[in-house]
Amino acid sequence: MSSGEERLKAFVNNRWLVFVVSIWSQCCAGIGYLFGSISPVIKSAMGYNQRQIAMLVVAKDLGDSVGSIAGALSEIVPFWAILAIGVLQNLFGHGLVWLIVTKRLAPLPLWVLCIAMFVGTNGETYFNTTALVACAQNFPKGRGPIVNGFSGLSGAILTQIYRMISSSVHGSLILMIAVGPSAVVICLMSTVRLVEGHRQVRPSDGLSFTFIYCVCLILAAYLMIVLLLEDEIDFSESVIITCSAILFVILLLPLIIPIILAFFAAPPPPNAENFLIEPRALESSKSKRDEPEVLLSEVDSEVESEDERMREGGRGKRIAHLQAKLFQAAAEGAVRVKRRRGPRRGENFILRQALVKADFWLMFISLVIAAGSGVTIIDNLGQMSQSLGYEAGTFVSMISIWNFLGRVGGGYFSEAVVRNYAYPRPVAMAVFQAIMAIGLLYYATGWPGAMYVVTLLNGLGYGAHWAIVPASISELFGLKSFGALFSFLTLALAIGSLLFSGVMASNIYEYYAAKQADLRQPIQGGVPTTCTGTICYSITCAILSGLLLVAIALTLLVVHRTRSVYAQLYAKPQT
Repeated sequence: MSSGEERLKAFVNNRWLVFVVSIWSQCCAGIGYLFGSISPVIKSAMGYNQRQIAMLVVAKDLGDSVGSIAGALSEIVPFWAILAIGVLQNLFGHGLVWLIVTKRLAPLPLWVLCIAMFVGTNGETYFNTTALVACAQNFPKGRGPIVNGFSGLSGAILTQIYRMISSSVHGSLILMIAVGPSAVVICLMSTVRLVEGHRQVRPSDGLSFTFIYCVCLILAAYLMIVLLLEDEIDFSESVIITCSAILFVILLLPLIIPIILAFFAAPPPPNAENFLIEPRALESSKSKRDEPEVLLSEVDSEVESEDERMREGGRGKRIAHLQAKLFQAAAEGAVRVKRRRGPRRGENFILRQALVKADFWLMFISLVIAAGSGVTIIDNLGQMSQSLGYEAGTFVSMISIWNFLGRVGGGYFSEAVVRNYAYPRPVAMAVFQAIMAIGLLYYATGWPGAMYVVTLLNGLGYGAHWAIVPASISELFGLKSFGALFSFLTLALAIGSLLFSGVMASNIYEYYAAKQADLRQPIQGGVPTTCTGTICYSITCAILSGLLLVAIALTLLVVHRTRSVYAQLYAKPQT
């Protein structure tokens, strides 16, 4: 094989190429964040009130969080097949919503629209879960920076593209949501896969992460500047197209890393980590064949206590030799083998084993409150903006950008906590939950600029959870069933949406809309449809701010319970 062909093969199989393509795939996996832009269109076209819109919100969030099938499939089928299922769901679900809203189909009941919304939004869980699992397994030592960050930018990116291709056609944004992300993922699906990333570890990986995230921060800043300018200045069509072209160029810049590594850099040196990963992969393949697994508590404790020194000094072979001798002695009756009923925190769990652990449920309940609070603001941005006289699209794009920055910042902040201090990663969750509580309380008080503050702080806090939680779960419960574990945790989003947005926020909104209607001329037979002023959502925000204090307490309890686990995982060896 020629050198050029070898370089091309190295490029195609480079884990950084998978990472970059996963970024693009995740940029198509935030379709649900655009609901704030399309809900006013659906509300006016279908004549719905806020309670009916809330039912669509719950259906959307349920679809966005029920990723159990995608997580389970990630362990048994190729990634391209999972992505193909997501594409079909997105086309069918959002395509049907578009046909209903634009009256191209005969009028259908609300429950049909709810099913269509569920199916369409559920498609993005296949995009997100696939990218997440591929990156987590290709970058086992960089879980904080790589997981689940870029779907947060999806809303701002798709909004900018929409402004380029259309501005006035009724329901065209819904059509673009159905077709655009599906077309992109079809082009990318063969590249998102496992490529034995542990064999490609390089000393320059930290710089590569820094470069890609700097590009993404530039992208977020660029989108923010363009967004603010477009709101203040009436740009011509040619200027909007130019701005969108620059957007595409920035999105392509991360490709520089895999190109340099594949075509201009020397092959990666042998790494001691390879000796550790390969036996684990062998054990995983044995478990798939349902071979019996013997666990020795004495060996486990020695492996855990010397984990870092093994990585530094390459002692994997010595430990493997020790295990082999103990197994042989046990077979001859010289050693009494102590079996454990299940794994300990920090080892590989399956979903059934994790469901009996208190730490798992504490994190789940905390996530219900935090994610439910964040998504309530996101899903009601359209009505919140209208109630205060703002344009909804502006805040939808802004919260998308802050969502992304929260994911990036949350990943790096939590990584610094565990790497520098060997302190439990969930402590970063508590910090961002406090930030969300401050933002909600600010809105509840009705102070100036409340929409901007709640958009900023809740976008940051909500996004940070989806970087910190996956990394924490992978550390406490392992990577073996990571897809299924994370998919179960995303159910917290649907539960929080149902309780806070579907029940609480919509009923409070309708109550004050009814009170205001009593002071105005009744509309539509006396059925209130709109509410104006801060009061529409101030009580909701005040309640959510109080609930976040409960979430902080639960998260700090997890921190207290897992300190010893993180000390074993990340404590630096004594020299």
